Amino acid sequence: MSLFGKFTLAGSEFINRRGLYAGRRSTKVHVAIYRRTRGKMGGNLPGWPQPRIALIDHTGAKTGTKRTSPLMYHEHGDAIVVAGTKGGQPSHPAWFHNLMANPDTTIQIGSKVREVRARLATDEERDQLWKKMVAIYPGYDFYERNAKGRKIPVVILDPR
Repeated sequence: MSLFGKFTLAGSEFINRRGLYAGRRSTKVHVAIYRRTRGKMGGNLPGWPQPRIALIDHTGAKTGTKRTSPLMYHEHGDAIVVAGTKGGQPSHPAWFHNLMANPDTTIQIGSKVREVRARLATDEERDQLWKKMVAIYPGYDFYERNAKGRKIPVVILDPR
């Protein structure tokens, strides 16, 4: 882990420990940059070589509004796996509720757009995948501790 990686991890923990969640504030800018550069900018977590970022499209469960969220992901065979950490906050992120209500969606990784169907990982799948995700980005361990008993959901995005 680089010095910059340690700095970004410490900064993330500091902000999230205080209940500050910048997701909505920063998402639009991140998505715009990612799309404009086809993932060349915004496609990785600063200071971390392994965690990569995908754009996950989702439709509002209540509003029907189309939204996009940049999320760290893990490849699992042909599927993509994401975790509903919300920075370790006590509630699930909105995108999670939206995907559970409207599971057929698209994701963008770099310049490639894929059609996928979201599903909640079984307990057995979650345990296996969570360990792999923490190995790639140790911040997931902090998020789980900070969530104060909330079981962070792991979502599998299977190809359609």
